[in-house]
Amino acid sequence: MSKILEQLLAKRGFDRAFLAPKYEDSVDSYLLPDIEKAIGRVKQAVERSERVLIYGDYDVDGVTASTALCDALSLAGVKEIEIMLPNRFTDGYGMSKKVVQKVAETQQKTEEKPVTLVFTVDCGSRNNEIVAELQALGVDTVVTDHHECGEELPEAIAIVNPKRRDWLPGRDELEKALELRELAGVGVAFKLAQALVKAGLIPNGQEKWLLDLVAIGTICDSMTLTGENRRLCRYGMLVLEKTRRPGLKELMLLAGVKKLDSEAIGFQIGPRLNAAGRMDTAEKALELLMAKRRPVAAQLALELETLNKERRKQQQTAIKEIEQQGISDDPVIVVSGEWHEGILGIIAGRLTENYRRPAFVFGPAEGILKGSGRSFGDFNLATALDICQKYIIGGGGHAGACGVKLAADGLEDFRTAVNEYYWALNLQDQERFLETEADVVVEEFAELSLELIEELSKLEPYGQGNAEPVFLLSGVRVVDVGKLGTDGQHLRLTVWDKQGKSFKLMCFYAPEEYLKLSGGEIIDAWITLTENEFRGIRSVEGRIVKLG
Repeated sequence: MSKILEQLLAKRGFDRAFLAPKYEDSVDSYLLPDIEKAIGRVKQAVERSERVLIYGDYDVDGVTASTALCDALSLAGVKEIEIMLPNRFTDGYGMSKKVVQKVAETQQKTEEKPVTLVFTVDCGSRNNEIVAELQALGVDTVVTDHHECGEELPEAIAIVNPKRRDWLPGRDELEKALELRELAGVGVAFKLAQALVKAGLIPNGQEKWLLDLVAIGTICDSMTLTGENRRLCRYGMLVLEKTRRPGLKELMLLAGVKKLDSEAIGFQIGPRLNAAGRMDTAEKALELLMAKRRPVAAQLALELETLNKERRKQQQTAIKEIEQQGISDDPVIVVSGEWHEGILGIIAGRLTENYRRPAFVFGPAEGILKGSGRSFGDFNLATALDICQKYIIGGGGHAGACGVKLAADGLEDFRTAVNEYYWALNLQDQERFLETEADVVVEEFAELSLELIEELSKLEPYGQGNAEPVFLLSGVRVVDVGKLGTDGQHLRLTVWDKQGKSFKLMCFYAPEEYLKLSGGEIIDAWITLTENEFRGIRSVEGRIVKLG
């Protein structure tokens, strides 16, 4: 092990076992609340040959979770399964009334079997009314979810959610329970699959083929990538490399995925899957994941590619409009405009990144305002929505991301309320959560080798709790400056260390002040490392995170 990798592990508090997580060390799925009730209900569905409906969500986590649970129930012996996804624009987050209508319709048709069991994935923990309506129709509901729960839970057969407030694991189980609390929706669905294996309903080992979906959903939902999530995602990336799913093969081919890592999942695969639910309907992403034939998968992948390009175009236009309008000095940014509903969350994320403040972005939708929020640090959006409940029509989400609905004239009241709540918290130095800190200071460029790149790959996947390592090149001299791109928006630098050894750095869409470099300056550069290949020659270069 190199000195640099040893420094990284020590700084992050990881031991050597972190580099080689073992699947067999997975947390026992039976630790989850209501898991035995859920398994019992699956057994009953198999014995009675019931028709099961899976209700998911429209983002990557929801679509991958829906697919994973469908595969798991099929492996367990459920013969009739269908999946229903909400429409972002007409249904919003959570269970829609449409699921009740859908179930009722099946009961009225004598020529087909009625739905008698509904499974939720990535939603359902706060949909008490919908679950009650299903119950009134004689239909059972099993909720699998990872979102924050309310004080009162739905009257479901089982609520498999590690964030249940009434879940009290024993002292000896507390550490493992905390790992389960970090699961994505697809992670909870996978734990159900593991429980089905333990119950003897799924052949041992077959559940591992679901891990490609777990890796995609978990990484794209920005979950913490330590503990159980690391185990599942590490193996999930191995499964993804040899995935059996034609849709994923075609999507990766079209996206130009050359090296399968967390960056490829987060910035190439994920956005294309998400584009379906953002710009059109998530059904397209679901069809891609469920596709059995390559020609069908190829066509669906092309449709997602087109939608993703349109998403990028509209996103860039919206950001320019907001910057031209100007941003207030409020600690929480609240803006609205005539923007596509599907890109509001991306815009909020970009504002949070650029202005280093929590942000809510709203757009008009059927006589109301729909919006998305993004945050960081100690400002919890789920809690903020609870506090501002009297000013909103509905909403929900995580500490760092949420969806919210307002009355058409409710923007200013919400803006005032959410900012007053922020001030009341008396939060200190929140920007520290966004500061770029170096993991390792590099004195000599000779240390930045292809061997180091290979060694660092053992830390993958990167994400929350295990960020991509940042290296500080301190006091290096700029000897060459190049501007690339149609508008010269990308920056390429050649720098020297104190031994006169050169190293190339790259910054895409560089800030204006970086583009003013002319050569000869002494700078500090915070970088990540990447492998570059040109005409068959491999080399290491740096991606600029920050210059100083």
